[in-house]
Amino acid sequence: MKRASFMIAVLFLLPALAGAQQYEPSVGQEGKDVIWVPTPEDLVEAMLDAAKVTPNDSVMDLGSGDGRLVIAAAKRGARAVGVEYNPDMVTLSRANAEKAGVSAKATFLNADLFATDISKATVITMYLLPSLNLKLRPTILDLKPGTRVVSHAFNMGDWEADQTVEKQGRTAYLWIVPAKVEGTWSWPSNPGTAQLKLIQTYQKIQGTLRAEGKEQAISNGKLDGDRIGFSCGGREYSGRVNGKAIKGTVKTATRQEPWSATLP
Repeated sequence: MKRASFMIAVLFLLPALAGAQQYEPSVGQEGKDVIWVPTPEDLVEAMLDAAKVTPNDSVMDLGSGDGRLVIAAAKRGARAVGVEYNPDMVTLSRANAEKAGVSAKATFLNADLFATDISKATVITMYLLPSLNLKLRPTILDLKPGTRVVSHAFNMGDWEADQTVEKQGRTAYLWIVPAKVEGTWSWPSNPGTAQLKLIQTYQKIQGTLRAEGKEQAISNGKLDGDRIGFSCGGREYSGRVNGKAIKGTVKTATRQEPWSATLP
């Protein structure tokens, strides 16, 4: 009787086990916010190349589907996390990571991407709709300066990409989260105090510099994460932004010297 009972139990379990093993997503299937269309493997690699992913990175893929981008990042040695709303996709992703031998580096969360903390990531990847990119944009702009963001196919509205990647008819966009520098910066000058008034539009900056009794417009203003650079009055200013402080150098045709500025 015990043997018969065991066999009956196995027979009842087999369909459930088979169903779990046989789950296969279909291109175009409905999801919470988007339909599922996988990113081609070659574009996955190109996106990770554009973001310059290394073993020192923490990569987070928003809407990770079958886990391919997370697995590819983990193969590069990065710590990688996929956020996916469909629990069947999460199960599939974990199985795929196990097969690829990267389970120790690849984690998959069954969660809503809009309710997930992304602040620890150094690289964000996604293949979402433009409206979702725009919904995420304020959160992304509050991330640590220098965080790299790569999106397959869709942009971020008027936040222009720092780089565009083309691969076999597909496009991906890269942004580097800029430091926040808008305001009036100052530093000791001779005579008095120099004042740099900056207006910021994402990674682009413009403004004026008042120093040595003259006020001039700056040119070539640019932010690259926490790095700032601009020209004014025949001088090239460059530095790194750390909150309300900038430290760097100012160059002329004949010399280079330290430069620092602060916000009030």
